[in-house]
Amino acid sequence: MSKQSIIGLVLMFLVLLGFSYWQTSRMEKQRKAASPTYSQSPAQAGNEAAVPLQQPLPAKEDSAGRKHFDPHHPFSAASDGQARLLQVENEVFRVDFTTRGGRIAGITLKDYLTYKKEDLTLFDERLSDFYLQFFAWNRTIRTDEYYFECIAPETLQVEGSDSLEIRMRLYANAPQADSAGKPAFDRTRYIEFVYTVRGDSYMMGFDLNFVNTEDLIASNTSFIDLVWKARLEQFEKAKDIERMYTAVHYKPVTDKARYLKENKDDEEELSTPAKWISFKQQFFSLTLIAGSEFPSAGIRNYTRKAAGPDYLKDMEAVIGIPYQGDSFQNVDMQLYAGPNKYRILRDFHLDLERQIPLGWSFFLMQWINRFAVIPVFDFLEAKGLNYGIIILILTILLKIVIFPLTFKSYVSSAKMRVIQPELNELNKKYPKQEQAMDKQRAMMALYKKAGISPMSGCIPLLLQFPILLAMFRFIPSSFELRQQPFLWSDDLSSYDSILDLPFNIPFYGAHISLFALLMAVSNFFYTRVTMRMQPSSSTMPGMKFMMYFMPVMLLAFLNSYSAALNYYYFLSSIFTFLQMFIIRKLIDDDKVLAKIQENKKKPVKKSKFQMRLEEMARRQQEIAREQARQRRR
Repeated sequence: MSKQSIIGLVLMFLVLLGFSYWQTSRMEKQRKAASPTYSQSPAQAGNEAAVPLQQPLPAKEDSAGRKHFDPHHPFSAASDGQARLLQVENEVFRVDFTTRGGRIAGITLKDYLTYKKEDLTLFDERLSDFYLQFFAWNRTIRTDEYYFECIAPETLQVEGSDSLEIRMRLYANAPQADSAGKPAFDRTRYIEFVYTVRGDSYMMGFDLNFVNTEDLIASNTSFIDLVWKARLEQFEKAKDIERMYTAVHYKPVTDKARYLKENKDDEEELSTPAKWISFKQQFFSLTLIAGSEFPSAGIRNYTRKAAGPDYLKDMEAVIGIPYQGDSFQNVDMQLYAGPNKYRILRDFHLDLERQIPLGWSFFLMQWINRFAVIPVFDFLEAKGLNYGIIILILTILLKIVIFPLTFKSYVSSAKMRVIQPELNELNKKYPKQEQAMDKQRAMMALYKKAGISPMSGCIPLLLQFPILLAMFRFIPSSFELRQQPFLWSDDLSSYDSILDLPFNIPFYGAHISLFALLMAVSNFFYTRVTMRMQPSSSTMPGMKFMMYFMPVMLLAFLNSYSAALNYYYFLSSIFTFLQMFIIRKLIDDDKVLAKIQENKKKPVKKSKFQMRLEEMARRQQEIAREQARQRRR
């Protein structure tokens, strides 16, 4: 490997480190000095503190104290009731509804468990708020403080293409109390939440209906706030990695999907209409999708300073729902609650798949993942192969595809190696600084006669760089690898540990990953072999140390990353070493040198571009000599 190739590898590694940070913050804005308020409409935010999450229901029902009829409160009759749970089941999840707030109390996915082998529940009532907030009769109304009437079919299971509706109605007060002085409902005036559960889908219909509420809600109301908050907890083994992939995502109607900062607290007031807003974790997401658009919204994700051991982040969204004050108004939405699996999200045609970090900012990287890596994964998965075997086959296929580039790179390195004595002679011939242009011109002439392009060794390596980045983005976010065992690893999407340490090592962690260790060792021996193949005179000062230190840096950086990623890098190093060994056997340095000597005998025709370069070099050299003469005077 030539000096230029080594420099190319070092640059690739440094760019990889920088890219991993840049990719997470490329679309983010400067964080505001003050936190937004989530208890009023977006136009009024900033006047009150955000309302904390409600307390969980203690059991299946919770009786409120009896209250007297209040003629000055539009929903006082609904403040008295019992919170009852209703469970609906389809093929992919179970949904619990509660009459307290008329909301979803939890969505438990059937096919997935947490890393603790517990039920995986999204939209958990204990950890979230979901309500409408508006101004009515000189008071602020929050729908989660009232009890709804539930209207549901007798059968609460649905399959296939069938669907069922759960209706939750918040009735207004009747004009007068009943004969006993107790609050009564006016069943012609209500706010209704309609949930449509489909048999075979993670997507659920969610409609808001306002029926004869024009004299209840303040007449100057143009927006009603839909307030959504969630305290997200750990589902995956690698908590730090899961937190790194957890953030609020959103899709402007006329632009590509975006997200808030993942590595720090962030917030944003959306200035353009949004199609959907998503509370996204590493492998699962809750996404609220507008029928047409959300005209305005304030979104936020942040980390509490003091939280439990399973805590990840807090997320909040206040969505402005347009309100016309008609006798009947419908606002249609949808709610996705499920895995961040590329095929599932893609089939909704809403750009939901852009929540999966496939390298969307770099067209070549996303093409590699979407049109090469994912199809291969899908094809081999259908054959029932273990994912460790799938990664092995994928690595072999990638090495076969890029073998011509690898071969070209090695041939270029061999050419540079065999002419190294002539390059050393040029260094001796032009030792002075003012002779640098002469030496450079002589070296270029030598390359031209020998038929060597100095960059031909680096360009193939740089062309492989998108594949390296594509796998770095794809593997840790690949849902297919979640909780898939292979060899000693119980979860390829998380780190593997052969020894848990009783202490934490800075920049390394509190465990020893065998796949990361194998990856680092294989890189070390590959570096050792390639460095031995280089003439000592071609090694830049400090380069040898840098190349040997790089595997140590990789070990510290990737110890807590996905076991599948380290396994892939380990396999890649092994197959690269084998390719190098095979190519070494195929290439004879004596024959290469003979070919170069033969090329030197051929007449070299200079291109106009080369002639212009030489003329520029000649002029610069004359200027340098003139300046040197003036300094001597």
